[in-house]
Amino acid sequence: MALKIRLSRVGTKNEPHYRVVVAEERSRRDGDAVEQLGAYNPRAKGNPLTIKLDRVDYWVSKGAKPTDTMNSMIKRAKRAAAATA
Repeated sequence: MALKIRLSRVGTKNEPHYRVVVAEERSRRDGDAVEQLGAYNPRAKGNPLTIKLDRVDYWVSKGAKPTDTMNSMIKRAKRAAAATA
C-alpha cells in the first residue's frame, strides 16, 4: 500500500478548490482518501494554503511520499510557519 500526499479537486467548474489528502498511489485523483490534511484555494488572496504540518510529518515518517507539487507547497508552508514563530 503505497501512499501519496497529493491534491484532490473539490471545486466547481472555473472555481477550483483543492484538498490536501493522503491517498493510495493507485486510487483516482478525487477518490477515497486516507486522511484530509488541509485545503488549498488558488484564487484566495494572502495565504491560500492551510495545512496540518504535524500530520504531514507523521505521514512522511510512515512512508507517504508527497507529489512534486505538494513537496514545494509543504516547503513553502514550513518556511512561513518558521517565519511567524
